[in-house]
Amino acid sequence: MPQSRLFTPVLVGGCIIMMISFAIRASFGVFQIPIAEEFSWPRAEFSLAIAIQNLAWGIGQPIFGAIAEKMSDRKAIVLGALLYAAGLVLSSFAVTPEQHQLLEILVGFGVAGTGFGVILAVVGRASSDENRSMTLAIATAAGSAGQVIGAPAAEWLLGMMSWQSVFLVFAAAVLASLLCLPMLRAPEAASKAEIEESMTSILGKAFRDPTYTLIFLGFFSCGYQLGFVTAHFPAFVTELCGPIDPGGILATMGISTTSALGAVSISVIGVANIAGTLTAGWLGKFFPRKYLLCVIYTGRTIVAAWFILTPITPASVLIFSAVMGSLWLATVPLTSGIIAYIYGLRYMGTLYGIVFFSHQLGSFLGVWLGGRLYDVTGDYTLVWWIGVGVGAFSAIVHLPVREKPLPPQAPMNAAA
Repeated sequence: MPQSRLFTPVLVGGCIIMMISFAIRASFGVFQIPIAEEFSWPRAEFSLAIAIQNLAWGIGQPIFGAIAEKMSDRKAIVLGALLYAAGLVLSSFAVTPEQHQLLEILVGFGVAGTGFGVILAVVGRASSDENRSMTLAIATAAGSAGQVIGAPAAEWLLGMMSWQSVFLVFAAAVLASLLCLPMLRAPEAASKAEIEESMTSILGKAFRDPTYTLIFLGFFSCGYQLGFVTAHFPAFVTELCGPIDPGGILATMGISTTSALGAVSISVIGVANIAGTLTAGWLGKFFPRKYLLCVIYTGRTIVAAWFILTPITPASVLIFSAVMGSLWLATVPLTSGIIAYIYGLRYMGTLYGIVFFSHQLGSFLGVWLGGRLYDVTGDYTLVWWIGVGVGAFSAIVHLPVREKPLPPQAPMNAAA
């Protein structure tokens, strides 16, 4: 039976694995300049590798969800960690852009096996109905904490060793996270009918349900906005923000250039993200998740439109980062929670993984389109307004979501 207390060994172990996985994944931007300078590559070559990693993560998520449900959660995590470590080790020997881009597929699949889909499904099954939204939020926030510490850790290690050696250290860290596996013993929190229901049956039922389609479409904009802001916001700030006051409070904090402000803005997003994700999980205990998702996407739309319509100053950059950060991954515990609530826990990993593919498709498009439209138009204005539009679209499509559990349907024959 699911445990009634909030903090369980499953939650703690899942948080550690996800924190390490996301810390490494969030650090890849730090390696862009060292790798490009060593091999004299255009900056776009390593950026494409990161975009491919995002897409591979999205493709791998439902695959690892299915592996976890058909074999076991822990086998899926072990396979993901091995692929992750192998991708990092082999990347340390890569000397061409094509090699890096190919190996990022392994890394992307590794993130899928040690990230949201598998870990959230384990945590969800180990949680009581009352605590599920909050435990999913805590696990998501652990990933956010990894994003906060990953880039500084990579920068610190690069000060002592080559980027190739840092990749090897990260590979060892991924494998060390497997020491948490004994903690991940989640019960089968499903009814007998849910357990007997085949994966084909539940997937067919979800694909025929307009609600699942709406959730799939709505998660696209989350990925688009996160991918675009993560990859391009520092450059956006550097180009358009006004000068830093030499005698102002930012200068006393060591932020004396717009490029430094751009880097700090990403950290502010990460810190605010932890608080926002936990708040969303707590609110999910009391309010319909679909309305909370509408509020989050509406908030993103308003703050993004406000930011682009007002003069861009250091103050507005920090305000935008704090507000957008509070809404950043707040969608994840609510989206995963609503899938578990409607379709049951038996195949939550696979069902969430398919929806997460939409998120990563949006992320890939946000990263790629940001660079492409910048090359064509000379600024980020058009791609920014596209992000505002898809955010408004997501707020609307969640309104007709039917937040009501679908009854399990036993297979018609034993072969099903």
